[in-house]
Amino acid sequence: MKQLTVELPGREYDILIGTGLLEQCGARIRAVTRAERLAVVTDSNVGPLYLKMVMESLLRAGFTAFSVTFPAGEASKNIRTLNNLYEGFADGGLTRGDGVVALGGGVTGDMAGFAAATMFRGVDFIQIPTTLLAQVDSSVGGKTAIDLPQGKNLVGAFYQPKLVLADTGCFATLPKRVLCDGMAEVIKYGMIADAPFFGFLERLDGIQAAAAHWEEIVYTCCDIKRAVVAEDERDTGRRGILNFGHTLGHAYEKAYHYETYTHGEAVAAGMVKMLELERRKGRPVAALQARLERVLKAFQLPIEIPCTMEDYRAAVGLDKKAQGRCIGVIEVVQPGQAEIVPMEKEALFALLEEKDA
Repeated sequence: MKQLTVELPGREYDILIGTGLLEQCGARIRAVTRAERLAVVTDSNVGPLYLKMVMESLLRAGFTAFSVTFPAGEASKNIRTLNNLYEGFADGGLTRGDGVVALGGGVTGDMAGFAAATMFRGVDFIQIPTTLLAQVDSSVGGKTAIDLPQGKNLVGAFYQPKLVLADTGCFATLPKRVLCDGMAEVIKYGMIADAPFFGFLERLDGIQAAAAHWEEIVYTCCDIKRAVVAEDERDTGRRGILNFGHTLGHAYEKAYHYETYTHGEAVAAGMVKMLELERRKGRPVAALQARLERVLKAFQLPIEIPCTMEDYRAAVGLDKKAQGRCIGVIEVVQPGQAEIVPMEKEALFALLEEKDA
């Protein structure tokens, strides 16, 4: 097992990474909370696999626990499902001194976290991410949110967990596409912050090769994010580099109604498109773009997703990095070197409309 500590002003929490953590979750959670009653939030896919194991572990540790389950998928990440969580918490007898456990992927963590942040103005929150994407990205850093019809993650709060338990044994039950989805965020970390790690990923020959290194991969990604979050918890500066590929990625997700492409697939194409735009500005990134495309293809991730200018404009207009006429664009010229550069939105749109020679 590996361990990291996220250090923030006045508080800290641990990320534990390894196998067997689901069975141990009760004792691990008992060590970080005074809560006696826990609401376990999960979805219709993860619940049948792991809920019984988690509930038994919590009961062994002396907790009173109940569960609230919602239909799996991004389509559930809305105000209606959030309201169902609130009502489930109330029906289960949750009090201000109790806690919420998120058991599942990114959608579960985002919604359970936002519900925990707002129920009684805040109850203890524990993350048990079960997907690769959630373990390396969304479970760490305290961002919680739901979607609106107009766009993704538009309503949310910063709310840090008390503990993150990343059981890499969960990956054995994940479909290949879901693992590849998570690899998009893994590759992003190499691109923005760790050139040797990117080189390591280039040498892997797909998901089967990566499976021998899950603990190392999750640890490296969490370590990168931990450092960035410690520097900029509220996402007012440096933390923006974590959104490389996400502005356009969100456009792809919404354009296809969150049905055709996964989040990771959309981010993969978004990263390639951003390098393409850098090329159009005359930056020397052609070789880097080719390297990125090769590693994405090795993990069966798309390098291009068709999208209209209308969809691009809608996504950029609602992007959290947008301020007035400008938006913060994440530029990567070499692996491990990312900068946030202000650009006028219309200049970005002009680049998107431009055709390669």
